Amino acid sequence: MTSFTIFLPPLRERKSDILLLADHFLQKYSSEHDKAILRISTPAIDMLTAYHFPGNVRELENVIERAVIACDSNVIHGHHLPPTLQTAEISDTVTQLTLASAVEAFESDLIQDALKSSRGNVARAAKMLDSTERILGYKIKKYEIDPTRFKKWTRSNI
Repeated sequence: MTSFTIFLPPLRERKSDILLLADHFLQKYSSEHDKAILRISTPAIDMLTAYHFPGNVRELENVIERAVIACDSNVIHGHHLPPTLQTAEISDTVTQLTLASAVEAFESDLIQDALKSSRGNVARAAKMLDSTERILGYKIKKYEIDPTRFKKWTRSNI
């Protein structure tokens, strides 16, 4: 019997695989736990791709299963992820978080989620957020969000 050595780089060096695997585990555990979770928010995806995953794929799988269990909506957000992914020390981004900046970050997340759901349509996103197009336009400008980046969004980009 001949054996071959296959080199597989660590997950932290395969950022695109993180998204594919996270989507696979999301579908698996959503079904297993009878939840209708459709996707992972953009900020949560950023947190996943910024993490170094010393446990590789098994750790990612455990993270997604935990998030599915903790999720109380149809979207996994950053606060559903374990604290190890949320700590500033891990990501080398220690900052002083104020209430105002936390509220702004949450508001920005909500706007990005609405734009993603509406495929970049600001009017529809405003309606989803029970706001006006004018107010949402102001907030989009304030948070420097580019609605056009969501126009071609599909489930495969998760």
